[in-house]
Amino acid sequence: MRIANYQDRAVLLTPDGAVDIETSSRGQFGPTMRDLYDHWDSFHVASSTLTLAPAFEVDEALLENPSPEPRQVFAIGLNYRSHANEMGFTVPSVPATFTKFPSCLAGPYSTVTLSGDTVDWEVELVVIVGRQADHVAVEEAWSHVAGFSVGQDISDRTIQKAAGQQFSLGKSFRGFGPIGPCLVTLDEFSNPSNLVLDCKVNGIEVQRDTTASMIFSVPELISELSNVLTLYPGDVIFTGTPSGAGVARTPPQFLKSGDILESSIEGIGTIRQLVA
Repeated sequence: MRIANYQDRAVLLTPDGAVDIETSSRGQFGPTMRDLYDHWDSFHVASSTLTLAPAFEVDEALLENPSPEPRQVFAIGLNYRSHANEMGFTVPSVPATFTKFPSCLAGPYSTVTLSGDTVDWEVELVVIVGRQADHVAVEEAWSHVAGFSVGQDISDRTIQKAAGQQFSLGKSFRGFGPIGPCLVTLDEFSNPSNLVLDCKVNGIEVQRDTTASMIFSVPELISELSNVLTLYPGDVIFTGTPSGAGVARTPPQFLKSGDILESSIEGIGTIRQLVA
């Protein structure tokens, strides 16, 4: 399934357009994405039997963050060996976890206001939790995932460095966490552990890799995190970025006003940010 947050309503995306989930389920599920996540297991079981309401045309500009009210937002640093190397860091033995504060999250087609002259890009696979997770084994972790989305861990490198390597503040300016364009459930992927992701600035590719290059896989991240704390339905996990960040270039390259930032992941889609 491909599920989107359209004007604060959960909709199913079909070849014919968007279908309202609350209407299709006769009020059993929805109307919001948060309602859907809170009853994810029941919805996932019932989804194949929904009597679909009439489809309507989607204005992509009105698509919103597919998890607009997460209890927790996690981000994983240095989860690609190539990025750890370009940044001059040792590859961690446990996930290098920090948070992006929820107020930084934005929709898939948004405007990012620069916080300074060292604002950088980091395309990332975003995992959205579908089932509460406590002390989950790696082999059981996939069952706790609602699906995937595309994300950008936009970063103010000056603030990030000035804060004593405490990443969260420099990565949590308003709009620094766009997600979208929708949630894609795992059954849509032939191999959810190996997806191509790329990032372009003004049409020029600056990052490209596959999620198979992650040091800690999605199941490993779910297991590691859930053995420390509880993961709740709707929680968001930014899973890390590959090499190609602007700060590591010679000379360094950062986002500037007027740039178009495009981030794509195979089987999910593309999000697009205007830099202002």
